[in-house]
Formats: sequence, C-alpha cells, structure tokens
Amino acid sequence: MQLTHDHEQIRDTLTRYIDEHINPHVDEWEAAEIFPAHQVFKGLGELGLLGLTKPVEYGGMGLDYSYSMVMAETLGRITCGGVPMAIGVHTDMCTPALARFGSDELKREFLAPAIAGDMVGCIGVSEPGAGSDVAAIKSHARKDGGDYLISGQKMWITNSLQADWMCMLVNTEGSNPHKNKSLIMVPMRDGPNGKLTKGISVAQKIRKIGMDSSDTGLIYFDEVRVPQRNLIGQEGQGFIYQMQQFQEERLWAGANALWVLDECIRQTIEWAQQRKLFGGALIDQQWVQFKLVELQTEVEALRALTWSACERYVAGDDVLQWASMVKLKAGRLMREVSDTCLQFWGGMGYTLDNRVSRLYRDGRLASIGGGADEVMMGIIAKTMGMAKRHGG
Repeated sequence: MQLTHDHEQIRDTLTRYIDEHINPHVDEWEAAEIFPAHQVFKGLGELGLLGLTKPVEYGGMGLDYSYSMVMAETLGRITCGGVPMAIGVHTDMCTPALARFGSDELKREFLAPAIAGDMVGCIGVSEPGAGSDVAAIKSHARKDGGDYLISGQKMWITNSLQADWMCMLVNTEGSNPHKNKSLIMVPMRDGPNGKLTKGISVAQKIRKIGMDSSDTGLIYFDEVRVPQRNLIGQEGQGFIYQMQQFQEERLWAGANALWVLDECIRQTIEWAQQRKLFGGALIDQQWVQFKLVELQTEVEALRALTWSACERYVAGDDVLQWASMVKLKAGRLMREVSDTCLQFWGGMGYTLDNRVSRLYRDGRLASIGGGADEVMMGIIAKTMGMAKRHGG
C-alpha cells in the first residue's frame, strides 16, 4: 500500500510524542504496574491522534483505516507492550461500534471526550468462563422501566481500573447465543477520576507475566442501572457488531507487531556483533546469521500480508479471513522472534531489564488476546470451506 505525506506526518508526530512523553517513563510505569492513562491520552488527544478514523463532527479526522495502521505500527516504538495495547484498546477496540452504530447523543457523551483524551474507554467482552468463545458470555441486562439493569462479570479488561466507560457486551432478550447479545455503553464512574458507578466493583487487579504497565481488572456488575438509550445500534446485534470490531483489532495487532519485531532483530544483530566467543563474534556463526535472516524474511511476509489486508479493508472488502491470518501470523512471530533472539542473548536475555526479554513476556499475549491462535485457525478454516459456519 502506498503511504502518503499525511501518513508520514502522523508517524513523525506520534514518534516525537513517544520519545518525549512516554519512553522516558516506561520503566517507572512498568515497575508500578500501571501508567497514567488520562495524562497520556490527553496528550495524544491534543495532537488529534485518538480519532484518526472517527467522524469529524465528534472531533475525529475522518481518515481511512490505513492511518490507524500507521499509528499502530508507530506505537511499536514504545519500549513496552502495555502502553501501546492500552492506547489501541481506546482507539481501535472499544470505539469502532460506537462510532458506526451509536446514536448522536451517545457519540457526543462518550466518543467525543474519548477522542479529546478527556475520557478513557475499555471494551467488556471476556469473562471468567468466556474468553475466545464470545457466544458463551453470561453477563446480562434486563429491562426495568426505561433502563437496563446489568449484572455479571468481565475479566482481563484492559484499562478497566482507570476507565470512565465500558463498551460492554451483554445478553439481552432471546435464547440464540448469536442473536441475543447487545453492546451497551456503561459509565464506569460518576465523573473523571470519580467514584465507581453504583453496582460496579473491582474484584481484583490481575497481575500478569507481561504487559505490566497495562492495568487489567476483574470487574463485577450488580444490578448496574443504565439508560436504555445507551444501547449501541439495535438490540440483539451486539455479537455482529463485536465481530466487526474484532476485524480492526486484529489488523491493529498485525501492524503493531511490525516495528517491534524489526527492532528485536536489529538489537540482536548489534549484540551478536559485540558478543565475543570462541575467538570471534557471535554473529560470525553461520547458524546465527541464517536464523536471523529467516526471521527477518518472516517479518517482511507479515508486513506484506498486513498491508495487503489493510488495502482490501479500506477498499470495502470483507477481510475476515485476511485479518484472522494477520492476527495468527503476528502472534506466532511475536513468540518465535523473541524466543530465538533471547536465546542468542544468552544469560543477558534472561534479565528483566533486557528489551528482548520484555518483548518475550509482553509478546506472548499476542497469541491469546483478541482471539487465540486456535480461534483464528477455526475462522480461517470456515472461510476456506473446511468447517461449518454458525447455523451451517
């Protein structure tokens, strides 16, 4: 895909913000296991970077999705995985359905302040008993007058400890698991940095093996009262809306991996050139050279696949198969590249402060979050005509 001067301007602007306002603090945020989302998002909002593809009437720039892909790729320059993931959740995972199908009132209440960086959003899909199997969620909303009363649990929710609102997938009316779900905008607090909404409680902050600076919560909902006007689009269409959101999430994941993988290989080459053993440098070993060549070739193949998928998506094509392939390949390479490079670093690769070891820990999530590898392969098998689709 041919990128323009406007694409490069966005890349340059974001790179400067990362270099000046994010990377100098990453180690501190990683140690604290949280970063100041409102502060970081406000800075990004002031630069116009939180609504690249969103409607201009709500503060967005109205650009096509290739601009989000450039942003996702550039966010890979952040020296950890947790902060870019949190930003991506806000821009490309919890807002697409709201922007496409939400009412004007909803978009002014939730989307506009999210684009400005005044509110932090999160997406509520996964539950303790339903991760990749979205149809199995148990959270539900029942009608009470002009409101919904929402009860249930959401787990593994990025940004949830700081979020001002959640785009929440719940069961509404009906028994068909693919036609009884709705997306509802749920205020998490009574104002910026305010108290949690009545009925919402944080059961625990989840500690993880990586993505340390990203706050992740298990959230309980007990008869949380939300106006029925907070419904996104039509009742019962939530499963479809969420599947559409997943396509952008998976394209985002592929783009976000590219610079990270390149940098992992580049740093490993530099290390191997300096590391002396057996009378020479590690890089002199042909096995090391060939393995790094293979890895870089795989990354270039991912780059071609990712941007081809983006080009099709921008053209209006259904990229279910392509987005799933991108997500699958990105997750696999995040594991393979980081593991192989860490091995070449030897004992230094097993230290916490090493950038490659951080990628090894952070990158492992790529094969789980947003649909596990096995789910991606199941989707691809269906699009190839080898497995039955829902209702088939």
